[in-house]
Amino acid sequence: MTDETLHLRRLRSPIGRIEVVGDGRAVTSLAIERDGMLPHDGEDESGDPVLDRAVAQLEEYFAGTRHDFDVPVDLHGTAFQRAVWEQIVQLQWGEVVSYGDLGQATGRATAGRAVGGAVGANPVPIIVPCHRVLGADGRITGYSGGEGIPTKSWLLEHEGVPHTVPASARPRATDVTAAELDLPADAPAA
Repeated sequence: MTDETLHLRRLRSPIGRIEVVGDGRAVTSLAIERDGMLPHDGEDESGDPVLDRAVAQLEEYFAGTRHDFDVPVDLHGTAFQRAVWEQIVQLQWGEVVSYGDLGQATGRATAGRAVGGAVGANPVPIIVPCHRVLGADGRITGYSGGEGIPTKSWLLEHEGVPHTVPASARPRATDVTAAELDLPADAPAA
């Protein structure tokens, strides 16, 4: 994708700023702020109808009024990565799967590291809900989005999913008000 065809929108969320990128037909990537940075900071926003819909749906998700997404996504990766992502996208709000179960569903029951690598390479987190993948014991083993484990923990708590967080990684959310998210003041707390 060249810079002149880059379509992107940003939004503020309880887990930091989010950047959604697309090609005019589908969402191609989503990044959650890490250490105050997004991949295309400095670039002007240039939305399109798909990105506008994605941003609206993300805002509804963070407000607690949306439990699934219906925007088109275009996922580029290996055949194995795409098979893993296809399994993840089937997960519903509050539903989780283990890395081992994903391996079995994709025909590679003993490929734990490969499954973990595919989950971590997901280019569209939240919309393709890789935060819903946990260790077999309900433990968070990592997360490549945002600030890592605290971001994943926040998303799971938002969806009411019981999980275990390593003591060294406590969840943190940014102080963003409903007004800053352009939500009604009586929107449910996340």
